[in-house]
Amino acid sequence: MTRWLPALLAVGIFAALAALGWSAPEHLSEPDPSRALASWGAVPPFGTDSMGRPLLEYAMQGAKVVVLPAVIAGAAVGAMSVVGGLLRCVADARVDTIVAGFGEVVGALPRMVVILVAAILIPSNDRSLLPLALTWAVLCSPGAMDEAAAVAERLGGARFVEALRAHGFSWNRVFLYHIVGLNLRPVVVRQACETMTQVTFLELALSYLSIQQKQSSFTHPDDLRSWADLLKVGYQALVIPNVGTGHALAAGLTLVGAVVLFARLGTYAARAR
Repeated sequence: MTRWLPALLAVGIFAALAALGWSAPEHLSEPDPSRALASWGAVPPFGTDSMGRPLLEYAMQGAKVVVLPAVIAGAAVGAMSVVGGLLRCVADARVDTIVAGFGEVVGALPRMVVILVAAILIPSNDRSLLPLALTWAVLCSPGAMDEAAAVAERLGGARFVEALRAHGFSWNRVFLYHIVGLNLRPVVVRQACETMTQVTFLELALSYLSIQQKQSSFTHPDDLRSWADLLKVGYQALVIPNVGTGHALAAGLTLVGAVVLFARLGTYAARAR
């Protein structure tokens, strides 16, 4: 398989998720008991909930909650990994010490505890996934920077830069093309895609926790629904016979699977030659 096919598939999945979020309604439709728990075939593409409201609206609002913050967090981790790789090519002991100290301090923090503290500190009227996604990106950045720095070290670090400069290449060509574009690209893209997936699962976990505790969500306003709502409605089909909510569970798993598939395709498309 060439890299173009998975790249195009990844772009298509991302475009579909972004379109869902862009077209999300502000509020769910009015209940229609006559269509309660309708299947995919009766009310495409996902059916309805127990009050007859289309599950497509749940999917759209969930995409609105998670897609943009996940992309921003992934881009932040990718940028930090680029910085980590380029700093290793500087060959400055002071810079290496500062980067190592940053990694040790941030890497020692318990991630979920920090996330929960950050979620509690956010005012209830301004609940959004973006601050939590950026916090998660900062917590993930030391590992991404270390991996990119290791790649740059195997490449030759400062000696590699000096060799290319001796052949007359410009700074932009050396750093942006040879180091980032050709050598750090697989690491940067994989770290960014993994972070996007992690932020998605983080949102699902926090939203599911708030639903179970019957509290306001940590990641979005109360008038929006998350993909966790689909899983909450659908999981009953696993424990209660003939409850008729299996289509909601399938819809939630399909959306989560689309995010995971996007990350895998993006990683494969950016792999080294």
